[in-house]
Amino acid sequence: MTSSAPRRGLRGRRAECGALAEVIAGARSGQGQVLVLRGEAGVGKSVLTEYLVASATGCQILRAVGVESEMELAYAGLHQLCVPLMGSLDRIPVPQRAALAVAFGLSAGSAPDRFLVGLAVLSLLAEASEEQPIVCVVDDAQWLDQVSAQTLSFVARRLLAERVALVFAVRVPTPDASGDHFGGLREIVVRGLHDDDARALLESVVPGRLDEHVRDRIVAETRGNPLALLELTRGLSAAELAGGFGRPDTRPLASQIEESYLRRIGSLPAAAQRLLLAAAAEPLGDAPLLRRVAERLDIAPDAAVAAEAAGLIEFGTRVRFRHPLVRSAAYRGADPTVRRDVHRALAEATDAVLDSDRQAWHRAHAALDPDEELAAELERSAGRAEARGGIAAAAAFLRRATELTPDSERRATRAAAAAQAAFAAGSPDAALELLAAARLSRPDEAQQARQTWLRAQIVFARRRGGQALPLLLDAAGRLARVDGAQAREAYLDAIGAAVFAGRLPDHVDVREVAEAARTAPPGARPPRPSDLLLDALVTWFADGCVRGAPPLRAALSAFRQASGADGDDVMRWLWLTWLAAGDLWDDETWYELTTHAVRSARDAGALNFLPLALGYRAAMHVHAGDFGLAAMLVGEADSIMEVTGHSPMSYPALLLMAWSGDPRAETVIRSGIEEAVSWGEGRAIGLGHYLLSVLYNGFGRYQDALAHGEQVLEYEDMSVVGFALAEVVESAVRSGVHETAAVALRRLEERAGASDTDWALGVLARSRALLSDGPEAERWYREAVDRLGRSRIAVQLARTHLLYGEWLRRENRRVDARQHLRTAHEALRGFGAVAFAERARRELVATGETLRPRQVDTGGVREVLTAQEGQIARLAADGMTNSEIGAALFISPRTVEWHLGKVFTKLDVKSRNKLRAALPDV
Repeated sequence: MTSSAPRRGLRGRRAECGALAEVIAGARSGQGQVLVLRGEAGVGKSVLTEYLVASATGCQILRAVGVESEMELAYAGLHQLCVPLMGSLDRIPVPQRAALAVAFGLSAGSAPDRFLVGLAVLSLLAEASEEQPIVCVVDDAQWLDQVSAQTLSFVARRLLAERVALVFAVRVPTPDASGDHFGGLREIVVRGLHDDDARALLESVVPGRLDEHVRDRIVAETRGNPLALLELTRGLSAAELAGGFGRPDTRPLASQIEESYLRRIGSLPAAAQRLLLAAAAEPLGDAPLLRRVAERLDIAPDAAVAAEAAGLIEFGTRVRFRHPLVRSAAYRGADPTVRRDVHRALAEATDAVLDSDRQAWHRAHAALDPDEELAAELERSAGRAEARGGIAAAAAFLRRATELTPDSERRATRAAAAAQAAFAAGSPDAALELLAAARLSRPDEAQQARQTWLRAQIVFARRRGGQALPLLLDAAGRLARVDGAQAREAYLDAIGAAVFAGRLPDHVDVREVAEAARTAPPGARPPRPSDLLLDALVTWFADGCVRGAPPLRAALSAFRQASGADGDDVMRWLWLTWLAAGDLWDDETWYELTTHAVRSARDAGALNFLPLALGYRAAMHVHAGDFGLAAMLVGEADSIMEVTGHSPMSYPALLLMAWSGDPRAETVIRSGIEEAVSWGEGRAIGLGHYLLSVLYNGFGRYQDALAHGEQVLEYEDMSVVGFALAEVVESAVRSGVHETAAVALRRLEERAGASDTDWALGVLARSRALLSDGPEAERWYREAVDRLGRSRIAVQLARTHLLYGEWLRRENRRVDARQHLRTAHEALRGFGAVAFAERARRELVATGETLRPRQVDTGGVREVLTAQEGQIARLAADGMTNSEIGAALFISPRTVEWHLGKVFTKLDVKSRNKLRAALPDV
């Protein structure tokens, strides 16, 4: 690439060069830019990134290259990119600084959440870009280690108002690719050159006159791939091209190009080949290190001259290959014995203090026979990698340690640990393979039990249905003989699996699982919250809600108390405690656990857990009538799950749609049921029918509401049946099926009585009122209003006013009816419960009150602000600084400032101290 290339552009790349120019201009103007250049090997992505670098005058250039042999070393790629910015580390918030320092091995500490590291990188880029626009170029991003790829993907999705550009060059994924971390980002597919440009390029490198038919055949076979045009014809005459190039060949183009490099490497002196191999095995481009390795391998300086003269590599302040395929060819084409010798020399030349893990990695690749000392060192490296949050790297170290372990028993232990790490890193297939290896080593009973539990957890993670249940029960039974505490956790997992499997055919009923869990060893003394939860759920499912409610209340109380100390235990079991609190109509536990969960997840930067916490918190706000805030939390959770690639948590959004009376809700809920059932979550069937019952009761379609409510009652789905009973009572009474309503009421009386919360007893009193007449009905309605008014469940209080008003109108007490109907209408309209509000409006009109239809206000300013603007406005109104808001919402302070500018404009305020008045309901 010459210095004039940016002005001239590249042959056949006008559109791509224009897009890159826009990226640079956007970064310079303070509009964060992201672009993915995607294409096959050799199509010109690297040339385009070089064009970008040459064009970005006045910008700081940060570079990283994904290296296949480094894919399992955590943060390797990210470290390449961020090293030039380490001088700005003290300018970012302390928690972020500490997380990044641990991730890069600069200090010791507990494993940082990888997305807190991502926020640190975002802050680091934002701070450094204040001085000079930054252009980050990541070539061969498909070979980044998993943690670096996820972190950079997170950063890319958070760039907005920073003077930063991120450009990734990525190969087109193969069908068996493990994942594409850069999907969904703005991208350009880089294709082969058009025929005219390809012909011109070919003729510029082929000596002499090229036969027209041969030329066209080459262009067609290479599909305009520039590297193929340049490399596959290098050194061949026109006659040679005419004589053999056109043979049919089904090998992938990348393989053909790599073979051309293999031929060129093979023509070099042996010393130059070894030097290329050493450079390929050392991915950081560390020139001093490579010189030390060359000395150890007795490679003379003229070897570098020969390699450079062949146009394969450049030796400067950093060592750079002409193309990543040169690196692949140099490494893969080497003799295994020579490769081990090179790794041994790299290990000897690597600083054992500053880079002990990379030294161990090279030693592992140099080893041929089992070596306990080396296996132990790899195990220690795995521990250090895990402490830095590099669980994938830990799995890789442990896997190689397993292979080098001579003792069969110790090999089984390490294989199981590698399997656990691989599962935690999101590689279930690798975990199952390692578990199989662990079993070959004749594990003892304790090892077998833990391996069975891990296998069951993998199956449950893949499909929440009953497939995991027999495995979980088997694991729990095995663990009971060797580790009582783990056995109890396995039984708790089994109960959870049975709950989620629900009414799917051929599953183990949750009552059977509860009976099996009775055989669990006694819990610790004093009992852990999870011990209390297991015993309580066993009683609840095996003996019924009346006997199960007291111990379940005690268990939930223990979790509420633990939320101030043992946050990990609270997070670990939130998926079950949330459901248990729902079965007990325990809104205070919902509030306290979700308050703790969201706060802890934000503080820790735990983005893998935060969406779950936000979703449950959003559901609580729906019940509390704060639909606007619920929508904000759902939006935040969705954006995080998009970044992390986690499966969407649909329930809070569907709950919001059902209560809002959204016309699309019926279709979306039915689709959600089908999707959840397809991957084994049978509980979604009952949940979907409950949501449809709420929806239809809002619309006044009582027979439809009754039909769906009755389907809920066919199975004891956790945290669904109690709520559905109230819907059935109302819809059955309105449909004139009083016997059905009475049966449902009797079941509701048992459950609500066992719960004994104001929420439960308030809904029970309202349901009794629906089946009563005269003074008795009024007494029940008044009790319902009183009890629900003491709870957090505002939607049920508003519905009670609606039903009370409807009853009063039918009693010809129009004045009294108007009072309750107005209360219901104003509350429901304010919540955004469109259908229920319309029911209240119609009833008010029927009393003779003049009331024009009005568009439902879903929360005032929340219709004006976007979800993220609303979140930022609320936090700013609470007095948080831009840095604190950025840390809470995983964006940069500069982006917070940009959003606040829009908030001030929309709300017509001039400063932060005016925000609270403009947001009266937050």
